[in-house]
Amino acid sequence: MTSGDDGGELRGRIVTADRVLDDGVISISGDRVGAVTDSAEWAARHPDRALPLFSGTIVPGLVDIHNHGGFGHRFDTTDIAEARAAAEFHHAQGTTTVVASIVTAPADEMVAQVAALRELATAGVVAGIHAEGPFLSEVRCGAQDPRYLLDPDPVLTERLLAAADGWLRVMTLAPERPGFDAVATMLARHGVVVALGHSDAAHPEFRAALAPGGSGTLVTHLANGMPPLHHRAPGPVAAALLAAAARAVTVELIGDGVHIDSGFGALVFATAPQRVALITDAMQAAGMPDGGYRLGPQAVQVTEGVARLPGGTLAGGTATLLRCLRWAVRDCGVPLPEAIRAATVTPAAAAGLSEVGDLRPGMFADALIVDDGFDLPRVLRRGQWLS
Repeated sequence: MTSGDDGGELRGRIVTADRVLDDGVISISGDRVGAVTDSAEWAARHPDRALPLFSGTIVPGLVDIHNHGGFGHRFDTTDIAEARAAAEFHHAQGTTTVVASIVTAPADEMVAQVAALRELATAGVVAGIHAEGPFLSEVRCGAQDPRYLLDPDPVLTERLLAAADGWLRVMTLAPERPGFDAVATMLARHGVVVALGHSDAAHPEFRAALAPGGSGTLVTHLANGMPPLHHRAPGPVAAALLAAAARAVTVELIGDGVHIDSGFGALVFATAPQRVALITDAMQAAGMPDGGYRLGPQAVQVTEGVARLPGGTLAGGTATLLRCLRWAVRDCGVPLPEAIRAATVTPAAAAGLSEVGDLRPGMFADALIVDDGFDLPRVLRRGQWLS
């Protein structure tokens, strides 16, 4: 980025969800995007200045709305320095916006974790908090500790909301659990996105919760933590795909090449191209070697990059969101702008984040310079270079 009247310029092939500029210039003003123009227009406006050097392909900073940690650090902690280190690892890997996720644990611990993460959200280190639990199905709990699962409880929900002080962005619930409607209504009233997941609900019940007028607007890691799609028991997967195709909800996909097959990923993108949010579901082991780690109260073993509980259940991801973007393009055959949408605009909108996910005037100056292999030469976050 070069110095200039507006704070700096970045030139390259600009690719976003909605447009491609083969040779464009992004003008930066402080921590915001000032303008985005093609190079010819920029040169006409600045006849006394040389064009900035061409940097390569520029895409918006990525947005991960489901992330439990990385580089040996966790978000399910009361250690603010540890949670900050997890966020900063993902920032440096191109995920300039991270929603910090916690998992099912004893109620007091979850409340304390939310209170700690609130400080990082207030400081702009994370974009908010996602509570994945404890109101989930025992049958489809995945790596959630079944000892601490509960029916939806308004009292605990109020404690979490109070601890978050406005920073609880998303909460995942199973719609079949008694008390779902009351807690979902409470969350929606406080501006919290109600995500459906870790559910064993039958197709009609799950679909009703996603229907217009229903509570759910997001589906947590589609196909994981729910019954498999079957032609005589379509279940939550079919309900979610139908709702996403109608643009009523957004579905998350863990794009690490482990949690779902690329064929299923291609099906989901083809069914609802503008309603797919790529996520990492990353945990402490992301960016780390094989070995023993933790996810909430559970011990996790990572072997050949795959995280599992002792019984073999998958336990979160070890990928970065840039790797998930690469998977969508290379393995699922998704066009680059569409994949970028799934890693930027769509998740931002799903979590109610209005200042990130695109390169438009007034938005945060978050951008990546990537090469043809989606490697990560440079990261700009809030107008400052991280790498």
